[in-house]
Amino acid sequence: MSREIKDMICEHLKDTYAKLDSVMVVNVHKLKGTEVNAVRGALKKKNIDLHVVKNRFARRVLMGTAIEPIGAVLTGPCAFVTGGASPVDTAKELLNLVKDYPALELGRGVVEGESEAISIEEISKRRSKAELHGDIIALAISPGRRIAGCLNVGGKIAGCIKAIVDKLEKGEVIAKVA
Repeated sequence: MSREIKDMICEHLKDTYAKLDSVMVVNVHKLKGTEVNAVRGALKKKNIDLHVVKNRFARRVLMGTAIEPIGAVLTGPCAFVTGGASPVDTAKELLNLVKDYPALELGRGVVEGESEAISIEEISKRRSKAELHGDIIALAISPGRRIAGCLNVGGKIAGCIKAIVDKLEKGEVIAKVA
């Protein structure tokens, strides 16, 4: 391969991976071609991409990026897995695919610019962004919920409205309070 072609490949990889903050590495080389296509298709349905990369190019391209730590674990045939709703969801999807394709070897990943690569199994045990957002919202509204529970305002207002409705149904006149 000529130097110009290598430079073009590196430039394309830089464009693709420089803006990412999370990536996972898997080995698909023990899968048959049809199985690799099936894995790619299953991942694509979840907005996840799988790209086989040459380790030397990848290490060179990842220098100075948020996902540079993944370069240290690139040994043997590797494929990058990127995308998905969150890295945790991507890791969980990879674990599900291993059940159907046992020859798919899970490697390690870098999540949102962490300084070390960790195993995909560990990533899958973390809470996803949606779960964390839910926890934050629950914490933010819990003081208001506690105050409303202590005041029991909702029950009192509902009781007053029910009393008014009962009086009106019986035909009674409701007196104005000054």
